[in-house]
Amino acid sequence: MLAAALRPIRTPSKRAATHLRTAATQTQKRAGDISDAFVSLSGQHFAPLPQEYAELKSRLIRGRETEVRDSWERLLRELREEIPLIVELGPKIVPEIDFKDLDHASEAFGSELRKRGVAVVRGVVEEREALRPTAFPPDNPQVFELYWSRTQLLARAHPNLLKTHRFLMSYWHSANPAAPISTQHPISYADRLRMRLPGDAKFALGPHVDGGSVERWDERGYGLGKVYDSVWKGEWEKFDPWEASCRLPVVSDLHQGVGACTAFRMFQGWLSLSTTGPFEGTLLVNPLLAKATAYYLLRPFFSPKRGVADGGAHTADFLASDNWALDSPATSAIHGATPGHGQELSHALHPHLDLARSMVHVPTVRPGDYVAWHCDTIHAVDKVHAGRADASVLYIPACPLTEDNARYLARQRGDFVAGTPSPDFGGGVGESEHFGRVGVRDVEGAVGGEGKRAMGLGQWEGDGEGESEGQGQRLTSGEREVLLRANKVLGFYD
Repeated sequence: MLAAALRPIRTPSKRAATHLRTAATQTQKRAGDISDAFVSLSGQHFAPLPQEYAELKSRLIRGRETEVRDSWERLLRELREEIPLIVELGPKIVPEIDFKDLDHASEAFGSELRKRGVAVVRGVVEEREALRPTAFPPDNPQVFELYWSRTQLLARAHPNLLKTHRFLMSYWHSANPAAPISTQHPISYADRLRMRLPGDAKFALGPHVDGGSVERWDERGYGLGKVYDSVWKGEWEKFDPWEASCRLPVVSDLHQGVGACTAFRMFQGWLSLSTTGPFEGTLLVNPLLAKATAYYLLRPFFSPKRGVADGGAHTADFLASDNWALDSPATSAIHGATPGHGQELSHALHPHLDLARSMVHVPTVRPGDYVAWHCDTIHAVDKVHAGRADASVLYIPACPLTEDNARYLARQRGDFVAGTPSPDFGGGVGESEHFGRVGVRDVEGAVGGEGKRAMGLGQWEGDGEGESEGQGQRLTSGEREVLLRANKVLGFYD
């Protein structure tokens, strides 16, 4: 069973108990499913953006137009050199590590993870343990808007998975050592499960990036943390995708999209429940992280002089840097971005990324393997599941403890109690009317102390001087501060 040794938790204060009863009454998003998060799946069409986006783009680079133009040319040269290597290596370019080696990870693994933005951790859960829920539900497995099944709850709280999250998030850093954030204390983020049947071609989600779309350019979105300022200054090489403190003030959902993520997920990820290889309904990633991010951020500022970006093959002349001019005046186009939906990418709109070749499959995974990718990473799924067995995964991202994430956790805890969908996702009755659904007491009897705290069901320890409980690492001032704030937000301090 996916369970850890029982440890008692401190009794929540009256305030926390009130949170448990009332948090779920907060405004839900409208009912919906995964298709609502993307224009291409929802049947809508990309529409021109209002003039305000042209004005926004002008403000971002005003006075630095020459530097941005030079930066664009340097970036295109880098892409021309890097993409052939990706094509040559294919899935081998994705770094892998065994769970048993997490405490002794090599520098080579860390270097490749930071460069590629994706990794596979083998054997996080024993295969025989991970295979148990693959028949759920037994009659028609596919993509489900389920968040609170016993299998999902226990998997999120599994001590090996929480250790994997701590390990992966340790590759992030904060320029401000006092930033109120802790990667030693992952929170549980309730996402869905997928069981994709052989032959399926409907769940054909193309290259995209989660965590907002137009928000990446908006001063009220990612601009609040100046996350991409080096790109707007014409110094894309200085962009550090692993700097965490700048992301704390970010608002990634300015337009209340269904499925739009409001929590800070350092990594998206899933735990495999099946053996799945390339072309068998699995994940594809673009392992260029910083360079691809800089490209999709700068692309809306440039247009070709000769030819048009269409769905066909792009010639060398079309892709040549001297064929691309900085728009003057700026247009309102932000390619693939629609307010309230995820950021999508395509061969036509982002030609220099050569997505047909630079999107590579993750290596074959077995039950119990965990796949993680950086929150800026372009990713997609196989257009057709050409395998012979279902491709089953539990979506479980890695989220640090921040004050905003604690607020999200308080809302999510209320949704768990009520059986309604997790806050980021479509509203409605969800699982509230399911017979025999798991409750708080069931969870408290099945998971360990760290798992309960990750769910907001127990008080975070280590918020005084000294070490984080169970981690053996001294806490920074920022970590102590965020533990204190989180306990207050969750109602453990009156």
